[in-house]
Amino acid sequence: MIFPAIYLASGSPRRRELLSQMAVDFAVIVPDVDESVQPGESAQAYVRRIAINKALAALPMRDSNTSRPVLAADTAVVVQKTIFGKPVNDDDARRMLKMLSGQAHQVMTAVALASEEKLETAISLSEVRFASMSEAEIDWYIQTGEGRDKAGSYAIQGLAAIFIETIRGSYSGIMGLPVRETGQLLKHWKADEQ
Repeated sequence: MIFPAIYLASGSPRRRELLSQMAVDFAVIVPDVDESVQPGESAQAYVRRIAINKALAALPMRDSNTSRPVLAADTAVVVQKTIFGKPVNDDDARRMLKMLSGQAHQVMTAVALASEEKLETAISLSEVRFASMSEAEIDWYIQTGEGRDKAGSYAIQGLAAIFIETIRGSYSGIMGLPVRETGQLLKHWKADEQ
C-alpha cells in the first residue's frame, strides 16, 4: 500500500467515497468543531484553520494504542470575498443560490494530516461557473434537500450538476476532498515513516 492507514475526521459520505476510491485504509471519527468565520479572516485562512482544528480535535478520539495520523478537510464556497459554509436553513440556501446564479465562484478545500509529532496541510482552489437559475429552479433544488449539508448549498456530484457551466480545478476538491493533494500528503507522510 502506498498510503498509511489513517483516521478520517469527517462524517462526510463523499470524503469516505473518495478515500475508498484511493484505496486508503481508514476509520472514521467525527469531532465537534466550531466552524464560525473569524472577523477579517480570508477564505484560505478559514478553511486551513478549520481543517487543522478538526484534525487536532480528533487526535485524542483515536484508539489509545494507535499511531495512525488523522486526516481532516474543510470546504468553503467564496463569492466576492464572502465565505459560504453550509446553509442554516432554506432561506439561507436560497440567498446563497441566488448569489451563485449566473456567476463564477471559488471553491476552496483545505486538507490537514496530523499526529502528535507533526502537521501537514494542503489547499485546493477551483472555480465553478453556475448558469443563471430561475426562482423556480432555485426553489426546486432547495426542495430536493441535496444542498442542506453542503458548502454553498449545492452538491456538484448530484442534481446541481445541471446548473454547472464550467469547472476549472479539482472536481474532487469541489466535492470536499481533493484527491491529488490528499494523495501527495499521504505519500509524503508514508515516505517520512520509512
